Amino acid sequence: MSAATNRLELELLDHFFSNGNTPAAYTPDTLFLALATAVSDAEAGSFTEVTGGSYARQALAGKFGTVASGGSITNDANIQFPTATGDYGTVTHIVIMDALTGGNALIVQALASSKTVETGDTFVVNSGNLTVSLA
Repeated sequence: MSAATNRLELELLDHFFSNGNTPAAYTPDTLFLALATAVSDAEAGSFTEVTGGSYARQALAGKFGTVASGGSITNDANIQFPTATGDYGTVTHIVIMDALTGGNALIVQALASSKTVETGDTFVVNSGNLTVSLA
């Protein structure tokens, strides 16, 4: 199950309920998928991100279909990370971020089962395997 971070909740509330003022624009150019080996506080967006081994967040633009009537969206293309040139460790969560580096965690989601990524492995979220819901 995915969890919206406090940051995303605040941005949405500010956008929709701006007390008659012009809502603050929050429109990240691109969203990125990050891999986490630990999450200390999903609501706060506190997590330990993979580092080294050719790891890089992956852009999500063009990877998702349309929002389903039940209020969720699922990837309709594979999201593939670079082949690891060093161990990533055990990936436990994915995190949707609003920047390639730094930025804010928006959605935190635990994997159905943790995945140890070692040198030579390629971490892939196959099409249809990542569903995001705010419900």
